[in-house]
Amino acid sequence: MTRPRILGVPVDPVTFEEMLQKIGEWAASTGLHQICTVNPEFVIVAQNDPVFYEVLQHADLCVPDGWGVVWALRMRGIHVPERVTGSDGVPMIAERAAGKGWRLFLLGAGPGVAKQAAQFLHDQYPLLKIVGTYEGSPRPEEAEKIIQLVNTAQPDILLVAYGAPKQDIWIYQHKGELQVKVAMGIGGTLDFITGAVPRAPRFFRRTGLEWLYRLYLQPSRWRRMLRLPLFAFYALWYGENLTRKKRDGAHD
Repeated sequence: MTRPRILGVPVDPVTFEEMLQKIGEWAASTGLHQICTVNPEFVIVAQNDPVFYEVLQHADLCVPDGWGVVWALRMRGIHVPERVTGSDGVPMIAERAAGKGWRLFLLGAGPGVAKQAAQFLHDQYPLLKIVGTYEGSPRPEEAEKIIQLVNTAQPDILLVAYGAPKQDIWIYQHKGELQVKVAMGIGGTLDFITGAVPRAPRFFRRTGLEWLYRLYLQPSRWRRMLRLPLFAFYALWYGENLTRKKRDGAHD
């Protein structure tokens, strides 16, 4: 089936359960499969970042993480069952992994955050196998060490918390070296799990106002938030008809 696109960025209108089923299929297969959590910021950044744009084109699954993405597709008559966020998806992956025996590795976030998140998830799901945590960074000089750590631990699923687009680009650039079945960029999810950064109350999440709550907590994000009205304008004006906002030689 043709994947729906917003300004050239593919979005797969799946449910959480369908994502988990895909992960299960890939965990039993060969090769690395990449999942990206697409939100309006992803779409706008990709317009001017050809490397990130390419990453999203080749991702095996691009879930609809942001309400703006869900809204833009629904406005075009595309059925999107639910918003599939990394923040909610990671605990679901951990729960399913505990039952299926999948092995997880947590990479990134601030000092000690991945280790704390691993302990929290293990407390929630005692059968969960988290075979490694490491802060690290997406800097090229660290790549060899990180890849060796990950491969030695032999996880099935690698969750990378470097922030977008760095985490997604890093996974894509090292697909040929990482010996894992599934890799997913998860942004600030580990901070949410540990409580280092509080999640927005359910009301804000359900009404598409999570961005407002995060801006209240982190005013320094205001420049990033300017991408939201820009996304709304281009999504309405161009829809799927523009590969990238700038048409100077861009192609799918």
